[in-house]
Amino acid sequence: MKQYIIDAFTDKPFHGNPAAVLVTDRWLSDETMQAIASENNLAETAFVVREGEQYRIRWFTPMTEEALCGHATLAASFVLLTFFEPDADAVQYSSCSGDLSVRRVGDLFELNFPTYELKEIPVTDEMERAFGARPKRAFLGLDLNCVFADEETVRMLTPDYALLKQLPGRIWNATAKGREYDCVSRSFTPEVTVPEDPVCGSAHCQIADYWAKTLGKKTIRAYQASARGGELICEPLGGGRIALRGKAVLVAKSEIVVLVS
Repeated sequence: MKQYIIDAFTDKPFHGNPAAVLVTDRWLSDETMQAIASENNLAETAFVVREGEQYRIRWFTPMTEEALCGHATLAASFVLLTFFEPDADAVQYSSCSGDLSVRRVGDLFELNFPTYELKEIPVTDEMERAFGARPKRAFLGLDLNCVFADEETVRMLTPDYALLKQLPGRIWNATAKGREYDCVSRSFTPEVTVPEDPVCGSAHCQIADYWAKTLGKKTIRAYQASARGGELICEPLGGGRIALRGKAVLVAKSEIVVLVS
């Protein structure tokens, strides 16, 4: 089986968010897919199998299967539209999070993803201790999304990961209004092997939707201020959907040579 390593939400190798992608003609066992993801030790490994007129996609961290992953979906779409269906302009997926679609828009790939309702919750001392700075506002959706006073605060955060895990949410996002971008963000994931997500697409389903409403903008230019960094262009579509646009670059192709089931 061929395996592709793609850096997503960037056009520079060794930036953005790396994901492994395997396109197979049948499903491997869950144990094998988890073992491959653990061997890769990347934030996500995406497995894709064609089922009828569309593909089914599943995402694995080194430790567990995930319900949704934006950057690995972008990476998988780059692989399919570059190597498997180069004449196609779009790819359709089924997943445990529902139907997803990705299309080419110039040199970008546009993901059509669900948004998540955000409920404002009180800012607590526990949040301040966990993040290392006090948020101005806090919202709970799929993730805990904390809004800070300025970009510099977000960039300089040194969170306590043990305390973060005691807060509600799947991922703990810190965001602020940006200077060159509409917003900057960081996404902390201490529950998995990589404690800070280099660029989190699913987090921006919440973050960008919030900033679009707050700033009164139709399109949000977002920057993930991790060590690797990454850029997204986000556009809420209404009806509980959002478009996430980004670039991707091929870093490596390899072949899995061991017998797998």
